[in-house]
Amino acid sequence: MRIPRSIRNSLFASVVLLMSAASFAQIGIGVSVRFGPPPLPVYEQPLCPGDGYLWTPGYWAYGDDGYYWVPGTWVLAPEPGFLWTPGYWGWGGAAFVFHEGYWGPHVGFYGGINYGFGFFGVGFQGGRWDGGHFFYNRAVMNVNVTNIHNVYNTTIINNNVNNHVAFNGGEGGIQVHPNSEEMAAEHERHLPPTSNQVEHVNMARSNPQLRASVNQGRPPIAATARPTEFSGHDVVPARAAGGEYHAPAEAGRPGEAAHPENNVPRPPAHASEVQPHAAPERPNTGDAARDQKYQQQQQKLVDKQNQEHQKLQQKQDQEHQKLAQRNASEAQKSQVEQKHQQQTQQMEARHTQQQQHLQQRQSGRR
Repeated sequence: MRIPRSIRNSLFASVVLLMSAASFAQIGIGVSVRFGPPPLPVYEQPLCPGDGYLWTPGYWAYGDDGYYWVPGTWVLAPEPGFLWTPGYWGWGGAAFVFHEGYWGPHVGFYGGINYGFGFFGVGFQGGRWDGGHFFYNRAVMNVNVTNIHNVYNTTIINNNVNNHVAFNGGEGGIQVHPNSEEMAAEHERHLPPTSNQVEHVNMARSNPQLRASVNQGRPPIAATARPTEFSGHDVVPARAAGGEYHAPAEAGRPGEAAHPENNVPRPPAHASEVQPHAAPERPNTGDAARDQKYQQQQQKLVDKQNQEHQKLQQKQDQEHQKLAQRNASEAQKSQVEQKHQQQTQQMEARHTQQQQHLQQRQSGRR
């Protein structure tokens, strides 16, 4: 099946805009906004609370009241050997899309964003796993050597120290693509954010003081020693905003609504509500062999995605039938509906990311 370019781009934009903060355990995978996040604020790292805690940098998330700050915090790794790849905002061609962070054996692509504290745009220089124990780089991490002995000291030169841009691509964004190591990390075994991280984000979303519209890009809770601990002597405020804060009406392009999220349709609740993918038109770069290979790769990816889509739809339909057969309660139905919505939006966000990576690889060959 072939769809004209203009229609296909509209469909892609619709898929992006359909995703919401309800997906991936309530942490904004696939959230899309027509204006980018504010600059990253300047803040200090709180003291590491204990052995085995890994740093997860703060970032701007998006909710019903606009961008809000999710404080950086120390989190226990879900299992030895796993590292945190931060999420990031990236221009998707129709909107800024949030790519959710994850745990894995290697740090993947996080948009080239300089989150600081070892996350300077590529990889992680704040520590390493060795023999089932995490060793902290004291040149980067704030650790108490009286309590934590597995440390080392390697000086890291951060050439992006004054770069506080919080998004990749688009006008004014970080203009980098994933390297081969980062792309390989995407295909490794991953774990989603821990339950503590999920609760941490939910608390940040409900705190009015963390909204960019209130704190003007300088959140009073920039970082915490542990997830969800938003008060006490271990809470660190931002020293300064990372740059001038602009309200959405100013940050958007001329003629854009101040609150474009009001025009976003309801997120898809089931796989049956999502249209099947279609391969794009064959490119015309002047290299017929390369164009044909790229078209074949696109078709292979689309076939795989549609097969996954069909399987999920069949699975969800079967679960609906079982609910009807056993006369399930409203609470049970609500729980299944929430699961279906999460599954569907995770799938579409994953498919969008796969398409973007394939397009990036093609662009890198030109």
